[in-house]
Amino acid sequence: MPEFQAHITGSSIVGVGYAAAAWYVGGMTPVTCLLGGTVCAVAGLLPDLDSGPDTPTRESVAFAAAIVPMLMLQRLQQTGMPMEAIILAGAIAYAVIRYGVTWLLDHYSTQRGMLHSLPAAAIAGQVTFLAFSHDDPMRRYFISGAVVLGFLTHLVLDEIWSVRLGQFGAKAKKAFGTAMKFHGPVLWSNVVTYVLVIALGLIAATEAARTERMSVMRQQMEQAARSYQTVPAPWNYRR
Repeated sequence: MPEFQAHITGSSIVGVGYAAAAWYVGGMTPVTCLLGGTVCAVAGLLPDLDSGPDTPTRESVAFAAAIVPMLMLQRLQQTGMPMEAIILAGAIAYAVIRYGVTWLLDHYSTQRGMLHSLPAAAIAGQVTFLAFSHDDPMRRYFISGAVVLGFLTHLVLDEIWSVRLGQFGAKAKKAFGTAMKFHGPVLWSNVVTYVLVIALGLIAATEAARTERMSVMRQQMEQAARSYQTVPAPWNYRR
């Protein structure tokens, strides 16, 4: 299987291409593109959270604990919370991810389990979409898409490294097919994964519909305001 350097290099290259395409074709702002490319690069480490207390796990959990509270900043501000409460909520989120997620991974995850799967990539994108609140729905899709893309890059590299080229052609290793899969050998892990996919999908779909409606209403109000400004003032006749 690929080493840490191969995964971070591969997802970084894909992230650069993703950010450049969004800038040149999609019209995204440079700062948003830079964030998307960075998130894509680091998301390439997420599937290795099940590999035990080694470098990929420590780096991925530490990054998630730092970036998730920042992604939630606008959502917390929309609730009307005072700044002190927002800072406290961010600190709690950091502690939960940094230590709670690490404990769960140490006790319940298995190597090449459901974290190495296509449903897990969907969960990563859904969580990012719900955490990152923005008035522009396209930016939310862009950032969550960056996470899914980085996650899938890791899975593709794992499958490529599972094929060995020998004297008589390509030969699949034992690990072939254990990365890009829809289910694993453990029943409870499959059930939990798909329950999360369905639940988060419903919540994300509702949130996306609300964001789209708000975006349309805001555009209509801005268009109405511009139309009002361009209407000539009526003549004032004097006797």
